[in-house]
Amino acid sequence: MSNIRFRALEHTVNRQPVKVIPPSNKVSDYFGINVFNKDAMHKFLPRDAYQAVMAAIDLGERIDRKIADQVALGMKEWATSKGASHYTHWFQPLTGTTAEKHDSFFEVSFDGKALEHFSGGALAQQEPDASSFPSGGIRNTFEARGYTAWDPSSPAFIMESANGKTLCIPTIFVSYTGETLDYKAPLLKALHALDKAAVEVCQYFDKNVTKVFATLGVEQEYFLVDTALFNSRPDLSTTGRTVFGHSPAKGQQLEDHYFGSIPERVYAFMHDFEIEAFKLGIPLKTRHNEVAPSQFECAPVFEEINLAVDHNALLMDVMDKVARRHNFKVLFHEKPYAGINGSGKHNNWSLGTNTGKNLLSPGGNPKSNLMFLTFFVNTIKAVYEHADLLRASIASAGNDHRLGANEAPPAIMSIFLGLQLSKVLDEIEKSVKDKKMSPEEKTALKLNIGKIPEILLDNTDRNRTSPFAFTGNKFEFRAVGSSANSSNAMMVLNTIVANQLNDFKNEVNGLINKGVKKDEAILKVLRQYIVDSKHIRFEGNGYGDEWVREAKKRGLNNITTTPPALDAFVSKKSVKLFEENGIFSHREIEARHEIMLETYIKKIQIESRVIGDLAINHVIPVAVSYQTKLAENAVALREIGMKPEVFSVQSETIREISDHISVIKTNVEAMIEERKKANKIVDAREKAVAYCDAVRTHFDVIRKHVDKLEMLVDDEMWPMAKYRELVTIR
Repeated sequence: MSNIRFRALEHTVNRQPVKVIPPSNKVSDYFGINVFNKDAMHKFLPRDAYQAVMAAIDLGERIDRKIADQVALGMKEWATSKGASHYTHWFQPLTGTTAEKHDSFFEVSFDGKALEHFSGGALAQQEPDASSFPSGGIRNTFEARGYTAWDPSSPAFIMESANGKTLCIPTIFVSYTGETLDYKAPLLKALHALDKAAVEVCQYFDKNVTKVFATLGVEQEYFLVDTALFNSRPDLSTTGRTVFGHSPAKGQQLEDHYFGSIPERVYAFMHDFEIEAFKLGIPLKTRHNEVAPSQFECAPVFEEINLAVDHNALLMDVMDKVARRHNFKVLFHEKPYAGINGSGKHNNWSLGTNTGKNLLSPGGNPKSNLMFLTFFVNTIKAVYEHADLLRASIASAGNDHRLGANEAPPAIMSIFLGLQLSKVLDEIEKSVKDKKMSPEEKTALKLNIGKIPEILLDNTDRNRTSPFAFTGNKFEFRAVGSSANSSNAMMVLNTIVANQLNDFKNEVNGLINKGVKKDEAILKVLRQYIVDSKHIRFEGNGYGDEWVREAKKRGLNNITTTPPALDAFVSKKSVKLFEENGIFSHREIEARHEIMLETYIKKIQIESRVIGDLAINHVIPVAVSYQTKLAENAVALREIGMKPEVFSVQSETIREISDHISVIKTNVEAMIEERKKANKIVDAREKAVAYCDAVRTHFDVIRKHVDKLEMLVDDEMWPMAKYRELVTIR
């Protein structure tokens, strides 16, 4: 192993930046050239087919079979003109990655002639085998038929590789009996529920609003490591993180990496994957060094959520493929290295209307600001009511390492608003009483509301320690993990906001029916929501122990590990929420919970096996070999007449190594026994808890002593690339 380490280091020493030549100096010349977008559809589709697709995108109308055949023909002509020979339904199963099964356009006619053919049926639906995808027990293996169905709201695109091009058609994935087996379908349902609820609330203020859509901007953090070093670390290549590794002398303590000059090799990689992303219509805007060494970030401009989520999943795939050309491996794990910051996927969420209004941006008068406050306060109330479900939506084995680790938001769900907006809500709380408001009170309140644009402009601070922060005209959900599919968190967020808006509408209408004026009814309900949800608002340092104590007093949960966090997903409250809003059936909810638990179990199980293998078969043998060298040296010194104090350092080091080996061996054996016990448990929840509380607890103990050995054993003998080597880009 030590030979592998040093050969890997030799490979990295002379790496040179790969020369990248863009198709044009202007991104606008090639942006979206591999996307079947409106321009391409307008060119390749008949007018009625084009209009049908636009109606499906804008209004959710169904496309009949005849039109589907026309769309398929036009899509095939466009794709083959670009050099595509195959097509695939591109979907997002519950594995956490994307999936695709390629079919050729090539067919043989009845008279034996070769031709390219693509039908509306092939466009609209395919039948990938669902038996090997997670289903949570919904389907038995012998009957596990699944279907992918075309999602017209997300445009088809062409994926290029060195050896060909493939037409990719974004789809949902469902079982034969109709249950959803992917991330996209529930998200689409949540977006539909939100649209309906939000439009009805908008009607209080603007009758021209007929559609509300949620927007999303995804900031993607990631690490880069040289492929040679990546392949030299079995833990990194198997689990995505290093299970061992002593902190380097220089990590991120000088904070000199953040926004620093981008290394040339990294710059070339960024430029390359940006080109590929632009071709696919992914509107990347930002790139920079992040806080930790070898950590970086990219971010696009806002898009509608369904497209933004698809683009993020596609971007991760593109980054991974392009990285190979630059001898890099992209690490999306939330915590690939201990002791330095992990990575998140900050989800910037907002609401827009067909009239061009951002519902989370104040207007220029009290009426439009009341509209802003309505959606602003209802979002706060939704997060307060379903904080634990929101926590469950971002729970994972990887994110457990990151949340609350003095670098990311804590596991306690809270909302940061900034002092100015907090003051506005406090004023509303004091102003709107249960009694009928006087004209003077109404005037004073409306004047205060009318000041919001003035105080809000560039006056909403950022709080890195808040998991859910208002940042000007959007909420930033910072707690989402870097490897996650954003669909899960966004499905939950949009569902709880839709549900809250429905409750709000019912309460306001109830007051109006009792004779209360509309604006006064709205303010009375908002005031009550402000009072009810006050405990979720926190402006301070989320990293401090004081907040943990304060949050407990407020009744806010601090669920630090995944198995108990996932309980909220199947609570009576959540089941009622999902069923009433048409997102999941009870059966689907139970299945999702089962899948999330199984994923957690498998990831901890794999890490446990890797830890045992490396500790017993790599670390201990090397430690023993070095111990033997020390012992031989001590014996030789004694044989030539040296006094014991001369070789006391060798003797002390030998004892230290023995102590560490003993603890490592004992804990690996105990970990294996706990794993065997856990594997006998049938109930998924109990099994996950056993892996969390009994198996995983040995990880840190083993790591501590392995890392101590790393600092004792001769550097030339140590088998694994060290942190100082892994986090340095050459």
